Amino acid sequence: MTIFRSSTVRPDAPSAFARLAALSLALGAITPAAAQTLLAQAATEPQLRETVVTATRVARPLADLVADVSIVDRETIESSGATGVIDVLSRLPGVQVSRNGGQGGVGSVYLRGAEQRFTAVYLDGVRLDSQSTGGVVWEQIPLSQIERIEVVRGPAAAVYGSDAMGGVIQLFTKKGEGALSPYVGVGVGSQGTRTAQAGVSGGTNQVDYSLGVAHERADGFNARPGAGNNPDDDGYRRTSANARLGLQIDQGQRIEGTLLASNLNSQYDGSKTDDDRNHHQLRAASLAWLAQWSDMYSTRLQVTQSGSKYSSTPSFYMTETTLRNYLLQNQWRLGAHLFTAALERREDELHNPATAYSGDLKRDRSQNALALGYGLNHGAHALQANLRYDDDSEFGGKSTGSLSYGYALTPQWRLTAAGGTAFRAPTLYQRFSEYGSPALQPEKGRNVELGARWTQGASSAGLVVYRNRVSNLINFGAAGPCASAFGCYENVGRAEYEGVTLSAAHRVAGVSLRGSIDWQDPRDLNTGKQLARRAKRYATLGADTTVAGWTLGGDLTASARRYDDSANTNVLGGYTVVNLYASTRVGQGVTLLARLDNLADKDYQTARTYATGGRTFYVGLKWTPQ
Repeated sequence: MTIFRSSTVRPDAPSAFARLAALSLALGAITPAAAQTLLAQAATEPQLRETVVTATRVARPLADLVADVSIVDRETIESSGATGVIDVLSRLPGVQVSRNGGQGGVGSVYLRGAEQRFTAVYLDGVRLDSQSTGGVVWEQIPLSQIERIEVVRGPAAAVYGSDAMGGVIQLFTKKGEGALSPYVGVGVGSQGTRTAQAGVSGGTNQVDYSLGVAHERADGFNARPGAGNNPDDDGYRRTSANARLGLQIDQGQRIEGTLLASNLNSQYDGSKTDDDRNHHQLRAASLAWLAQWSDMYSTRLQVTQSGSKYSSTPSFYMTETTLRNYLLQNQWRLGAHLFTAALERREDELHNPATAYSGDLKRDRSQNALALGYGLNHGAHALQANLRYDDDSEFGGKSTGSLSYGYALTPQWRLTAAGGTAFRAPTLYQRFSEYGSPALQPEKGRNVELGARWTQGASSAGLVVYRNRVSNLINFGAAGPCASAFGCYENVGRAEYEGVTLSAAHRVAGVSLRGSIDWQDPRDLNTGKQLARRAKRYATLGADTTVAGWTLGGDLTASARRYDDSANTNVLGGYTVVNLYASTRVGQGVTLLARLDNLADKDYQTARTYATGGRTFYVGLKWTPQ
């Protein structure tokens, strides 16, 4: 298990039970009746233990999990000054990213080197994905609305079904609590960057609420400066909003709803003279009923829907994905034992209207699933087992399983071992577009990993060794059974993602240090070539401290060379980038944040022919009454 956080753990922080109760309530995993049971035990549990929902779909103390997990809280997000979700993720162990230009450009996240589409992504329990490109459209997600991020590295298909071949990333919006708390923030930066946000949250014993709106825009920079491309700057503008409402019916019954909407308009270089633009729209909604039937048994019924829409102008193209999920989660706690059982239905729809080059495409599919889980934490032993069966309307039945075990050698040292299987069904576009083949089969993966972790006070270190082999990998190949003469999708690939992740955190002389190093070998087993846009060596280092009322910090990212193509002929050079940030209180409830990115103005690329932003700065003010 790897824990990586920028925020400092305070010695007077709440106990494990108090934190578990608070987080479980915030994420809708339990009701106040169960939370009070946990809080009653807080006085006898002095040691801080973080909690996680994503690893098993139920709230668990992080110390009890065998999974390889990272957590990012809102304090860390705000102090970093990052403007995109993938910028935050790029500082975590086992994560590499690429982007076609600036903030509005196409972004990809490679979790342990796995393909972008092999990471399942959720927002407040709502599944996000594109049935056109495969994987979430990262640029559609507004970081300004995100309160917390949990990252689980390693396959989790036995919990989540299709997609989670490389891991799971879940993002959470803010839940209201306590007295009415408004906030207002504004900021300006280089390249014409302007941001504004406002919101309000609060709650009583019966009702809690949170509302937030944000707008950001930038003139940008020339994303493709090479000869023959449009020399204009490629900017973007985004408007987003989220709402979250909870109603406590009685001590054991709760209803919760969430809604997020985001519109993004960004420029890109598709021609020499036209003002080419991307138009993104993201909608995510959830309604959940939570019931605590006893101290031991609880249920959760959740209905979710997300819509991801993309279009381009003046060269018209449009694709729209709609996902619906219905989940009934049951949880039994019997002493050191935790049993879970879930019934889930997933419905996927894709609509691509006709263009000058392709006909109208409208297809759908569904999956019905049964998922079982068992967790044990007893003395020095920790065990987690999961089994899931998915019945796909196109492919029939698919079973996946996972088993992980942890043993505490001493209070400081813990060893772990895990293995699991996973799959991803091909997208509807891969099967039914002019490039598709209805005969495509699901991609399949098999993962094993070993880990060791040491913790001593504020210091920690972790080591994870993993190997994930994927067969039936879907590649775009030569012309064949599909309608297109340019090429077809086909199940011909095999890939292996193996590597070692070393992470550590330490506090010395008032300075919090953190870092990670990844040695990876993501390769195509058919050719032996390194997979595109992933480096074999990647490292991050961060530090922060407090001086005279200022929080001062910085982070460093270093990457070895990558290749932009599967043939390994187009080299993307290695790079090292340093970012600095500072924040302080400048008045009652007013915080000043300043950030300087790419201190040395390093010229580098994460996607061939696409520039990065160079040295940039940002200054912001946020008012939150005390």
